[in-house]
Amino acid sequence: MRYKLLLILFLLASTFLGAQQSRLAQQYYQNGEYAKAASLYQRLYEEQNYNDYYFERYVECLISLEEYEDCEQAIKKQLKKRPEQVQLYVTYGNLYERQNQEEEATKQYRNAIKKLSADRFIITKLANAFIRLTKYKLAIEAYETGSGLLKDQQVFAYNLADLYRRQGNNKKMIEYYLNSVEANPSRMASVKTLFQRYLLEEDFQDLQAQLYERIQENRDIPIYPELLSWVFIQRKDYKNAFRQVRALDRQNKENGSRIYQLATIAANDKDYDTAIKAFDYIVAEKGITSSYYIPAQQESLACKRKLIVGGYDYSVADLKALETEYNTFLDEFGRNKTTANILVELADLEAFYLNDLDKAIAILDQLIKFPGINPATQAEGKIKLADFYLMQGEIWEATLLYSQVDKAFKDDILGHEARFRNARLSYYAGDFQWAQTQFKVLKRSTSKLIANDALDLAVFITDNLGLDSTETSLKLYSEADLLVFQNRFEEAFVKLDSLIAQFPEHSLQDDVLYMKAQIYKKQKNWDKTVAMYETIIEDHAEEIRADNALFELADLQENQLNNTDKAKELYEKIFIDFSNSTFAVEARKRFRKLRGDNI
Repeated sequence: MRYKLLLILFLLASTFLGAQQSRLAQQYYQNGEYAKAASLYQRLYEEQNYNDYYFERYVECLISLEEYEDCEQAIKKQLKKRPEQVQLYVTYGNLYERQNQEEEATKQYRNAIKKLSADRFIITKLANAFIRLTKYKLAIEAYETGSGLLKDQQVFAYNLADLYRRQGNNKKMIEYYLNSVEANPSRMASVKTLFQRYLLEEDFQDLQAQLYERIQENRDIPIYPELLSWVFIQRKDYKNAFRQVRALDRQNKENGSRIYQLATIAANDKDYDTAIKAFDYIVAEKGITSSYYIPAQQESLACKRKLIVGGYDYSVADLKALETEYNTFLDEFGRNKTTANILVELADLEAFYLNDLDKAIAILDQLIKFPGINPATQAEGKIKLADFYLMQGEIWEATLLYSQVDKAFKDDILGHEARFRNARLSYYAGDFQWAQTQFKVLKRSTSKLIANDALDLAVFITDNLGLDSTETSLKLYSEADLLVFQNRFEEAFVKLDSLIAQFPEHSLQDDVLYMKAQIYKKQKNWDKTVAMYETIIEDHAEEIRADNALFELADLQENQLNNTDKAKELYEKIFIDFSNSTFAVEARKRFRKLRGDNI
């Protein structure tokens, strides 16, 4: 027992001493004291079971000291002792190369590959030795020779892919990463990450072409169609991605989760056509027993609504058809707390697009009284209902509902939203002092959007309050603002024209033009919208609405008028001439996208 204890203590002491010497050798090496480092590394190598790392460091020290003969003798001695360690020929070749003897160096490098044996560990060590010297071509040759010796062309596929990446040969990199995934499908996630990191758009095209070829050659390998659908998603080609995932869903008899995930991605990227097809596929193919059946129907309706109203290009017939689909869904699943979100969307459709406020109010009035309804959902319904009452001119009903939500969710974002709308209602009514007090409080809201809106209105009131002794100009403007909220556009125009007639030199001129632009935009009168924005940019470049007008005009040119060159020009003007604008970052992003940058 005592003997065993002494042996353990001796081994521990040896290990501790070895670690100390290793750290000291490393310190000498880093300080350029190569003679001291060489002595220690030689001793460590001999004492630590011929550790390759210590030998390599020993050789490096001798080369740095230009003791080439001693170095060569050490390498030859090591080769004689361990001939199977073919990476030593790389060390030998490096010695010649450091002396500018290229021919002798090449001879030793070739010896390393020539003497390679069918041992995976030795093959890997040789390739790594070449990699350390950044000799990627030779490392590739080592792996390819090793693959032949092992009679397994896939065994080093992942390593070869990495080497081709380092060489900048993306075509071969893709080929070997695909080989590696075929050999080991568990690598799929890591390979996808590498493709995202290193492939450009043209490389994704090549990846797509290689996948097509492999699918044609062997349709029984499931990873290739799956990877192809992923490539389509990366390229935002959701239409073709849907075809692939639909085929996989049918082939594998899946539950539709893959389809639902793709549909959600397409919807978030505003490819509503593809998203609708994917959601409707789930409804039609998976049936009512599927857990995705109701969510797919709901999301399909949401996409159809966004598709119709998002581009301002719709007819009453389109809206009526959508209204019918909403009601069909509600007839099937009922009007209750579980379908509350669909009822809210239908109410929005009735109020803002079909101009039937009475119907919208009736829907939400029913919703907020559902037994067991989620309090947050009820509060959201109350806020929207208050908005609709305000649009009808029912000020008291609106403020009552806003106040109920404010009280029930005092420290919540919902409460802040209700308080903001109540304060805005006071602004509409001309009670600027009380509204200003509330806006100042809301500037500290945890919701950035509410805080920014509150700050904007607080600054707007401060800038314009008291510029005339009766506050008439600001009251006229706030009354026009309310009329716009109520969709009473012609009355709003009259009010705004009256403001300009009474106060022709007032600083509200750019705000009046901006409000008119917003009205024309809602009316889809693009020519007049553009004219209003351009007048602000040309005549009121120093005013607060200038950058808003620029961004709105650029967005209009890009998404409605399809004039990408003009849009690009305007986005560039924003981040150059208005670099401090809150729109500058988004403008730069859109500019680069239109220019074709890979972002």
